[in-house]
Amino acid sequence: MQPRIDEEITFRKLETLIAFMETGNLARAAELLDVSPVSVHRALHSLESGVRCALFRHEGRNLHPTEAAQTLAEVAREVLKTLSQGVRATREVAGYSADRIRIGSLYSLTIRTVPTVLIHMKVRKPTLETELVLGSNADLLRKLRDGSIDAALMALPEGEADLVSEPLFDDEIHFAAPVGSRYAQHERVDLSTCADEHFVSLKEGFATYNGFVEAFRVAGFTPNVVMQTGDIFSLMNLVSGGIGCTLLPGRVRDVFSQNVQLIPVQPKYLMRQTLAVSFLRTRERDPNLLALLAVCRSAKAELC
Repeated sequence: MQPRIDEEITFRKLETLIAFMETGNLARAAELLDVSPVSVHRALHSLESGVRCALFRHEGRNLHPTEAAQTLAEVAREVLKTLSQGVRATREVAGYSADRIRIGSLYSLTIRTVPTVLIHMKVRKPTLETELVLGSNADLLRKLRDGSIDAALMALPEGEADLVSEPLFDDEIHFAAPVGSRYAQHERVDLSTCADEHFVSLKEGFATYNGFVEAFRVAGFTPNVVMQTGDIFSLMNLVSGGIGCTLLPGRVRDVFSQNVQLIPVQPKYLMRQTLAVSFLRTRERDPNLLALLAVCRSAKAELC
């Protein structure tokens, strides 16, 4: 069994010692710790009692640290650093991350939804660091479950009992073609007339890809997909360049509006997406995730 540490030696007193060693002055140490100079003096005197040796020389009203104080301060820095790391690791194991949050998002939500959420989070929790991870719906679901991200802004995952999800807004799939195409004057596109068209699409795993497949299933034919890509902005560039047409959610209509036209499809082909913020049910008490949830609820009108 390790020798017992005297009860006079506490983490708070070690913090006081470090503050005094770094400032060299009782008053400045007290200001740094937001306590009185008397409290600093008492803490240092108590530490001397706890270690049972002199840590300071008294010269009038001034305290001068001895080599023993220097040694204890070095040890205290290591102890407090190890404790801080241990607390952080403990919180992460328990599903809490005190100083950062990792938010996953669909590429298409970086246009308006993500910036709005990040701005509101910064106002609500100014010291919280945010890391953004982009991917498909399938990628984000996997990352949620393996702990790579804390929350995800994505299409609502239906039937996932291990997740908590808050719907944010609904979006509709549109037919996307280059500006000035033969579809430009159509009020609504009939997909059944597009069997000879070249198409481009997202890869499997994206929510928009699922809507693409389902819409053409309803249309009764398999589209001629000449190229696939892994993000929605590359997909829009392909449409802009005349490589092929596609189906896109309405939320991206302003991104390439000079080059890509989004046209509604006939009602029988209409596919809707519900976008949501989701996180693991085991982490529903995490203060950072509760703050994110509150932000998303309060800013819903600004997100779409």
